[in-house]
Amino acid sequence: MRKLKRFLVVIAVIITVVILYTEAVNLKTTNMTFRQKLLKAFYPALMWVSRGSSKHPVLTNNKSKPVVPFYSLSIGLNNGNQLNFETLKGKKVLLVNTASDCGYTNQYYDLQKLSEAYKDKLLVIGFPANDFKDQEKGNDAEIAEFCKINFGVTFPLAAKSTVIKGTAQNVVFNWLSDAAKNGWNNTAPSWNFSKYLVNEEGILTNYFEPAISPLSQEVTTAIAEK
Repeated sequence: MRKLKRFLVVIAVIITVVILYTEAVNLKTTNMTFRQKLLKAFYPALMWVSRGSSKHPVLTNNKSKPVVPFYSLSIGLNNGNQLNFETLKGKKVLLVNTASDCGYTNQYYDLQKLSEAYKDKLLVIGFPANDFKDQEKGNDAEIAEFCKINFGVTFPLAAKSTVIKGTAQNVVFNWLSDAAKNGWNNTAPSWNFSKYLVNEEGILTNYFEPAISPLSQEVTTAIAEK
């Protein structure tokens, strides 16, 4: 009986510490569920664990050029505007499928920092999608508000869409994950926050698994390359 009581006390202490730590980390957040706060608080641990388990975290192009021009694409943004990719010539573009209720959601903050650090040569575009475990249930307005208030996001967000392969796949992610169009890569997002880097000439150069931080050396080195 004593052992059971001690066990319950230990569990209660652990739960209390987790709650207090989670709330302390999220003092400046707004309209976040406790799950979202918890995921944000333990994001570093998740990154450490998932990074070690990734078998092929980065895919790199071996100088293959696209069959269908990247600059022929366009997307609708979540503010109702249209973004024609022809206007992106001369800049690198990092395209990321995102979600608000994922263990990697804190990467919004990292993506914003990356966007600011390389504002003269890089455009980050987020593609909210509800393709993995219903982790993006909000509408476009709710997603935009969540990202701006909690992560200071100023980079463009596309209208919510589907990024996994299928008839409803977003045209941009269809291009990114079809070698017959981009020239070499057939890998679709494996989870939320998969990242694709396109260079200044409209060539897909890299695919980064979700476990790769936007601020990692792999990503920043690829961005810095000419």
